[in-house]
Amino acid sequence: MLRPRKFKELEKALGHRFKNQQLIAVALTHASMRGGKEQTSDNERLEFIGDRVLGLVIAEALSERFPSASEGELARRYNRLVRGEACARVARSIGLGSNLILSDSEAGSGGRAKGTILADAMEAILGAIFLDAGFEAARSVVRRLWGSNDDQHQTGASPDAKSALQEWAQGKGLALPEYIEVSRKGPDHAPRFISEVRISGCEPARGEGASKRSAEQAAARALLEREGVAGAEAHE
Repeated sequence: MLRPRKFKELEKALGHRFKNQQLIAVALTHASMRGGKEQTSDNERLEFIGDRVLGLVIAEALSERFPSASEGELARRYNRLVRGEACARVARSIGLGSNLILSDSEAGSGGRAKGTILADAMEAILGAIFLDAGFEAARSVVRRLWGSNDDQHQTGASPDAKSALQEWAQGKGLALPEYIEVSRKGPDHAPRFISEVRISGCEPARGEGASKRSAEQAAARALLEREGVAGAEAHE
């Protein structure tokens, strides 16, 4: 049914070659494939396993890296690294979207770029690796692929609200955010910008900053907070 080397490039990006090719195929199969002409298994059960694998590996890595950190600090770092946006970023970095197995309607609506679909498939891949080769193999993949995200948050960098908003909009099947400069005031050496972010079907949100980019980030964060997406991360 499956060509043995069908997912060769993805396996190379993952750093894991599957002994059981059926596992990687199921991990990439979205629930939209249910009810087709052929009986198809989707990736939801593997996602359940992969979520637990990811959580354990990240918790272990943070505990080792920050031995003096409080439980609260560890929890904040943990949440940033296991949330859907982080999983979707990792998925994009390895080109997972082009390998997804979607229904024609889901693929036609931009499913390969949707953050929620990418995040779920990334967790399913981790579950598949765990079943294919055990925890050590899954741990190795997580530590390598999540390393750049870990480094970013170790330095205290704030979440990229614009990226998070774009992923949220894609996951909801909405148009991409559009940013409008509302005003610029103040002297040239200390300007203040006000930007507005607009998404069809949502009430616009505004933000202010010392640069156009920071104002756009503030606007994106305001919209995320209003929609209950950003949570505590936006205030840290």
